Amino acid sequence: MGTISLLKSSCLLLLIATLLVDGQQTCTAPDGKAGNCILLRLCDTLFTLIKKKPLLQEERNFLSQSQCGWSREENHPLVCCSDSLDAPVRVGESLLPPVGVCGIQTSDRIVGGVNTKIDEFPWLALLKYAKPNNIFGFHCGGALINNRYVATASHCVNGKDIPTTWDLAEVRLGEWDTSTDQDCEGVGVDVDCSPDPIDVVIERKIPHPEYNPHALEQYNDIALLRLERRIDYTDFIKPICLPRTQDLKVRETIGQKFQVAGWGRTATARYSNVKQKVGVDGIGLPQCNSVYQQERVTLVERQLCAGGQAGKDSCQGDSGGPLMGVAQNANVQYWYLVGLVSFGPTPCGQEGWPGVYTNVVKYVDWIEATLEQ
Repeated sequence: MGTISLLKSSCLLLLIATLLVDGQQTCTAPDGKAGNCILLRLCDTLFTLIKKKPLLQEERNFLSQSQCGWSREENHPLVCCSDSLDAPVRVGESLLPPVGVCGIQTSDRIVGGVNTKIDEFPWLALLKYAKPNNIFGFHCGGALINNRYVATASHCVNGKDIPTTWDLAEVRLGEWDTSTDQDCEGVGVDVDCSPDPIDVVIERKIPHPEYNPHALEQYNDIALLRLERRIDYTDFIKPICLPRTQDLKVRETIGQKFQVAGWGRTATARYSNVKQKVGVDGIGLPQCNSVYQQERVTLVERQLCAGGQAGKDSCQGDSGGPLMGVAQNANVQYWYLVGLVSFGPTPCGQEGWPGVYTNVVKYVDWIEATLEQ
């Protein structure tokens, strides 16, 4: 079914009775956000989504429900676009992708082995540092949150342990195995290969204004990286959702099952070439503080803890990488960003010592207020 026929056939026309056919009237998108009724090709988020192949059923539904009219002049659909510059919402809010665009994997696998599948967690990013003598290295992780921004830990941007001769220069997206030029998984006719990863120059580094690199507690350990260009989403490069719904804002983390992923230290090597994952359980702050206060560190609600099982932890190379949870919206299961790897015991993976993460839900307002078109 073609783009136009898909949208034209929808019976869910939002606010069509009140719209001027070719005007930019305000409307409400399927996810409840305010937007403008504009041409599909002018709405970056939806236009990017509609070019995706294959298009998942929930993505088709979101597109259909986004139609708000028809342009007779251009013979193209009008859609309710919440990332329109003129939409009467907060600066950053409309720049975050809706559920169905964010948090979706091509083939959703929630449990599995140590190595990820080639298309798992397509929002994972590697931070690329330029070093003296034209040497580059990956030393932190992050998560793509829209087509222009990556979230990471502030200590990866302006931390006290970053050598002064290093420069955080680029973000790599779409990577799986850093040791190969082209990543492929499987054998014979079942081989699945991904396009080459992309390295994108960082236009601006935005550490949280209240982060203190020298503080033991590492409060406000979160930063945003603005990329120099917009990223096209693919099956291997997609954004993760943020915890923006009321349900996720109040969801208890104790005992919840989460996933951590990255290319950090393993039991046998300092860094893994292949993207790794590990399941960890949320731990309450009182229990976590009973351990970390032995090291004169008191954690607060802007932080959270997970893990603490021997051999199952996020490690040094995963700094800034995502702690991820699964949520449900109608019939759509999606991943959202629970935390960012901040710090933990040395060596990592010690029994009884959970890892500490920046609690992302406490920073959604700051993120939305910081994002720019």
